[in-house]
Amino acid sequence: MVSTIKTIVISGYYGFKNSGDEAVLKSILTALEQEGQAAGIQVQPVVLSIDPEWTERTYGVKSVHRMKLGEVRRAIKESDGLISGGGSLLQDATSPKTIPYYLGILKLAQWANKPTFIYAQGVGPVNRGLFHPMIRSVFRKCSYISVRDVQSAELLQSFGIDQASIQVVPDPVMGLPLPEEIGAGVDTGAPGTSVEAAERSVSEAPPVDSEVQDRSPVPVVGISVRYWNPEKRELAAIAEALREISSDRAVHFRFLPFHQPDDLQASRYIEQLMGDITRDGSRISYYLEEKQAQDMLREVGSCDVVLGMRLHSLIYAANRKVPLIGISYDPKINHFLNRLDSEPAGSSDSLDPAVLKDRLLKLLDDVESWKAEHEEQIAVLKREAALPARRIVEYLRHRG
Repeated sequence: MVSTIKTIVISGYYGFKNSGDEAVLKSILTALEQEGQAAGIQVQPVVLSIDPEWTERTYGVKSVHRMKLGEVRRAIKESDGLISGGGSLLQDATSPKTIPYYLGILKLAQWANKPTFIYAQGVGPVNRGLFHPMIRSVFRKCSYISVRDVQSAELLQSFGIDQASIQVVPDPVMGLPLPEEIGAGVDTGAPGTSVEAAERSVSEAPPVDSEVQDRSPVPVVGISVRYWNPEKRELAAIAEALREISSDRAVHFRFLPFHQPDDLQASRYIEQLMGDITRDGSRISYYLEEKQAQDMLREVGSCDVVLGMRLHSLIYAANRKVPLIGISYDPKINHFLNRLDSEPAGSSDSLDPAVLKDRLLKLLDDVESWKAEHEEQIAVLKREAALPARRIVEYLRHRG
């Protein structure tokens, strides 16, 4: 029976409606709820969001505006601690303002004498040397630090963070279940779950969009792309590889835009380059019905193979045991693929269409072998994804 209520503020890139980041938030909320129930604690989250009203409607939790300092300080003051993460929050590749913002939120909590927790973050790149001592100063005062890959841990160590204080865990989304799996006995990595009701859960899953239901019996390749290379070389290479595959066999290419409108535009660009492939029996469609993160997770699970540039498209695929191929635009792609003993098919700067075609065809011909080969790795990642929530709940419970 839940006997203690603990309020925790959660800071991250939330409310921007990026599917991957929203999946991270949903994963953290789910893990905290499950671990809290197991420990007899009711965790009440307060999410810092760019769109608090949307976040409250979507997740059923309290939310305050991430840029309204007064509201943020009040939420922290009334809380029992602050979580920073997950995602790639501490990096200066996208903006020099990102690191100061997230460190500033952590510092506000530390000034208020609240425990701070780093939740499965991907750290880096940090190209500006002035940020190194800032990160070291804040992280040394954190009550718990977890990162999602070895490379992030090594980077923190280079800043002066003790190795023993850093726990390497999977991305939180590896442990995200579908709604129908929660409480149904499906192995989500949370305490007290099993695989006994897996088949029942799948049969009870709510229907997906009509486009999926109307698919012809051809293999489905889910495709998640984004703009990155200024000359769009990787998108052109993908288009050529897909066009060649369609001339070899009939395939359903299902584009999965994770961040709209940019990813949708990048997908349309590839479609234009591919030209008309319907004469060969292939087809192209788009999944645009996503309302919340688990919608996309379910959609990815309905694919036979996933080709992804977006990190969380690959994590979704692994979560659903769908064979995957990654194209690297950032080291975080390589880091995740390493967890599955895999390598990217190429990068945003160097992608050979012939190599990509061969990799995709090989996966399509050998789906079950890929699943068997990676089954245990994926099971371990799912179990380990709950570790940060468990540690945080334990800390809060013992603090009284």
